[in-house]
Amino acid sequence: MKYERRNRAFWDADADDYQAVHGKALGAAPRAWGIWRIPDDELGVLGDLEGRDVLEYGCGAGQWSIALAQTGARAVGLDFSGAQLAFARVAASSAGVEVAFVLASGERAPFASASFDVVFCDHGALSFCAPERTVPEAARLLRTDGVLAFSQCSPWVSVTYDDRRMRPTRRLRRSYFGMRKQSSPDGTVDFQLPYGEWIRLFRAHGLVVDDLVELRPPAHAATTFTDLGRTRHARRWPTEHIWVAHKA
Repeated sequence: MKYERRNRAFWDADADDYQAVHGKALGAAPRAWGIWRIPDDELGVLGDLEGRDVLEYGCGAGQWSIALAQTGARAVGLDFSGAQLAFARVAASSAGVEVAFVLASGERAPFASASFDVVFCDHGALSFCAPERTVPEAARLLRTDGVLAFSQCSPWVSVTYDDRRMRPTRRLRRSYFGMRKQSSPDGTVDFQLPYGEWIRLFRAHGLVVDDLVELRPPAHAATTFTDLGRTRHARRWPTEHIWVAHKA
């Protein structure tokens, strides 16, 4: 797909700069969600995954997967960027843990059906691949009662983003209805759906929605993702959310 080629090219070219800017913050809080690094221990999305088979579905440099492996999960990281995975493999070796990192698309994962207890990502495959392909693929990979959890930008960002100022604003700029594929200012192709379409897509593939966690940073929060990171704004209107569902 053209959008996958574009996204892969972007992430391969940007990997060094991305990790230089964001890698330290991501590594300092690896089991945490979103640009504000809100700990999973506070949110309770994934919880204790010791002894579970877990797929990070768009893992980047693998900070989450490595941290989960250190606490006893059988972690696998998938990403379509070989340059990002190179960082992941070095980091896993330095941490002294075994994580299988796989170069593949989230739309065509090279794993048998019902291989995982948890499929999750933090701004990963569900943001950069087509939802009508990734959601059924994630459902295929999950065992019965397995959990799908993923964070992404909120529709509030999509409909209020000012490309010139490179940040979400208080002004509506785009239609909420009909959201799907969008070209972002940084050069990627991102995917977003209205809430109702997400729910219908989950249901069509045997997934039951358990929660929608709208992330609100603490008042003192800071972020390296300055194109989204205005603490005052994000405390009034959600910048990110996490979908949580399970396979019935």
